[in-house]
Amino acid sequence: MSISSTAPWLKFYGKIPHHIDYPKLTMYQLLAKTAKKFPTLPAYEFMGKKTDYRTFLSRIDRTARALYQFGIRKGDRVTICMPNAPQALDCFYALNRIGAISNMIHPLSAKQEIVFYMDFSESKAILTLDRFYPKVHEAICASQCKPKLLIAQLQPELPAITRIGYNLTQARKFPKLPKDDSYVLWTDLMRNPATSLPKDDTDPMECASILYSGGTTGTTKGICLSSYNFNALALQTIASSGYARIDGMSMLSIMPVFHGFGLGIGIHTALIGGAKCILVPNFSIKTYAKLLHSKHPNFIPGVPTLFEALLRAEKLKDADLSFLRGVFSGGDSLSVELRNKVNAFLKAHRSPVEIREGYGTTECVTASCLTPIGMARDGSIGIPYPDTYYKIVAVGTQDEVPADTEGEICLSGPTVMLGYLDNPKETADTLKRHADGRIWLHTGDLGKMDADGFIYFKQRLKRMIITSGYNVYPSQLENIIDGHEKVLISCVIGVKDRYKMQRVKAFVVLRPEYKPSEEIKNELLAYCRERVAKYAMPSEIEFREELPKTLVGKVAYRVLEEEAAKQA
Repeated sequence: MSISSTAPWLKFYGKIPHHIDYPKLTMYQLLAKTAKKFPTLPAYEFMGKKTDYRTFLSRIDRTARALYQFGIRKGDRVTICMPNAPQALDCFYALNRIGAISNMIHPLSAKQEIVFYMDFSESKAILTLDRFYPKVHEAICASQCKPKLLIAQLQPELPAITRIGYNLTQARKFPKLPKDDSYVLWTDLMRNPATSLPKDDTDPMECASILYSGGTTGTTKGICLSSYNFNALALQTIASSGYARIDGMSMLSIMPVFHGFGLGIGIHTALIGGAKCILVPNFSIKTYAKLLHSKHPNFIPGVPTLFEALLRAEKLKDADLSFLRGVFSGGDSLSVELRNKVNAFLKAHRSPVEIREGYGTTECVTASCLTPIGMARDGSIGIPYPDTYYKIVAVGTQDEVPADTEGEICLSGPTVMLGYLDNPKETADTLKRHADGRIWLHTGDLGKMDADGFIYFKQRLKRMIITSGYNVYPSQLENIIDGHEKVLISCVIGVKDRYKMQRVKAFVVLRPEYKPSEEIKNELLAYCRERVAKYAMPSEIEFREELPKTLVGKVAYRVLEEEAAKQA
């Protein structure tokens, strides 16, 4: 059974168009149209400082000229290793204006991960914050491509009073930048940009940005996404939101810019629609409550962990949330129990809306289906976006299964990626042309579809851990742990966690000459901290004399998962 969004959306909601006309424009060009339509509306707010669309477009153009003068050309790849800050947005859209490709990575990535991302993408430059200089500089020295280093600072983007406080507190915690030529300050780069740019003739169907995922094998893959992919996502999301227009509204852009959810919906969707992005560089329950009290965002997209935090924020006990117009959960499964708790919280605080669960993969930027307003079904992740088709097939085949039968979730539509960077085999295993002539993305996720077209996510076929909405790939972590001189073999699994949904646990077999001890455990954790992003760190290491094996001699990680589930 395959179905597009047209039928179910019309049946259950009635306001979604049969088809959306997707302009053949780049992200920059579509944003420029919005900026010219709403020049005086705020495009984003950062730490209390607002920037309108006219000024934002001027900043992007200035950044594009500066990057072009710096030597960045069409097709070049530039790594953006930034939190949600204005310079990250300027750089992202400026690269698109030039025809260059943004390579989006987590600023908390470990040094060796940064080396991999830069070399894998053959980056010509990398942009990061001053606080990350030591780590990124070391990564550049260890890399093969040796990209140029651009250093941004938050101070120029802060209101005057906030800047003084920041310099007296946060800025003092970071190491001072050396006075040498190992980097170029972003402010210096912007000082005397070129006076002109090449013709704006970039093909919107070409790769515009690279995001990362584990693909179907659990190993890191660079996902090539076009401007057309991003623009289609933005227009589909707005159409499915329940509002014909979102200009003048605001989005709590709390999901990180390197993440498909954060970049595609939290940033690009808002900006294409003329809404204001409330940029949040660092998340905490305390700042979360403060933002809701003071900024009154209309839309909140986030992972389940974010909404669990909503329930624990003491300063929201008496909050009036009547300003909300959309609360969207994605990036991980939202349990029925958590959904009900969040909805009860929203109702008790005068919110006119309930939480709406969606689903997607980075291979289609992010969301590709969403629960219609007031039509939640237990266990369902909603129905497909406009112009997006879903089908459930028997695992390992292209054969559709009947309604309410579990199989692999496949989808087809305008947001499906171009492919995996420099990996034709993985691309061919994931993007397949079916008998209907359409290209279908095989998600590697198990689920089903009911007779009304509602989709139900069951579990991930690919071996991947999702913790707080971030993807962690066990095979990569095992390779790192196994590289320690005292380790014989390891196995990494995800175990249930009340807050993070899953946390990382490592089972380790030491070499015969070593005995398990707290000292070795701490040594392994220290070893991991140098090589693994903070969110992917094992929360627990358990020593074993041996690991369970399958009949063919592979480590039976599912046995360990079952053991952990029984203990939970």
